[in-house]
Amino acid sequence: MDNQRLQSLFGLDGKRAVVTGGSRGIGFMIAEGLIDAGCEVIISARKADQVADAAARLSEKGTCIGVPADLSTDDGIAHLGEAVAEHWDSLDILCNNAGAAWVEPIESFSPGGWDKVMTVNVRSVFFLTQKLLPLLRAGASPESPSRVINTGSVNGLTPPEWDTFSYSTSKAAVHMLTKHLAKDLAKDHITVNAIAPGPFDSNMMSFALNDPASRSSIANDVPLGRVGVPGDMAGVAIYLSSAAGSYVTGTVIPVGGGLSTIHK
Repeated sequence: MDNQRLQSLFGLDGKRAVVTGGSRGIGFMIAEGLIDAGCEVIISARKADQVADAAARLSEKGTCIGVPADLSTDDGIAHLGEAVAEHWDSLDILCNNAGAAWVEPIESFSPGGWDKVMTVNVRSVFFLTQKLLPLLRAGASPESPSRVINTGSVNGLTPPEWDTFSYSTSKAAVHMLTKHLAKDLAKDHITVNAIAPGPFDSNMMSFALNDPASRSSIANDVPLGRVGVPGDMAGVAIYLSSAAGSYVTGTVIPVGGGLSTIHK
């Protein structure tokens, strides 16, 4: 296969993407990969200083705009939607990646922790997609559908060992929401898929991966024997966003080195 054919399958020149939670971790990996493939990208996260820093670093590679927004609130969702519409009249790719976690024993697990995780991980995915639907529809065609990519988790496929009850439940909900949206939006030429990451270096996993002994233990539990690297995440996001993935919708793709194949 020649380079021109590869570019036509996997290149994203001129495409426009929004990546929530894009200032660090998995969101940054996705944003960087999309920019490398030719996308213009708007990243969003709650903390303005982190958004500005990440946007500056990504702008060294291509076009990246940072928009701080708290997607746990309706005002934050509206703010991001309005900012995107101010920059672009259509949108090709929406990556709903912003997330939250909460760890607490079942005996004391707090309602606030439960609600925080469900609000960010599930509610914001639905309502930001709703907010950006006009732009996604404007960018869609039968030959080149618009894409929605949701970040789920292998913990939404099999129960984790940690006391993250709301997190695993929220990610299972994301997987079902992905399928439901895929069914509903296919008529609009919008594909909807989910990525279910395993262990990657991120703020959410730092409590476990920053400790060498814990990191080694986690890597040993992965069938492929390692923690994920940025290219693992970028590659799947590029595939789902590109012409190569234009006939794929309603899927949940585990990116966890085989963790989804084992049960403990």
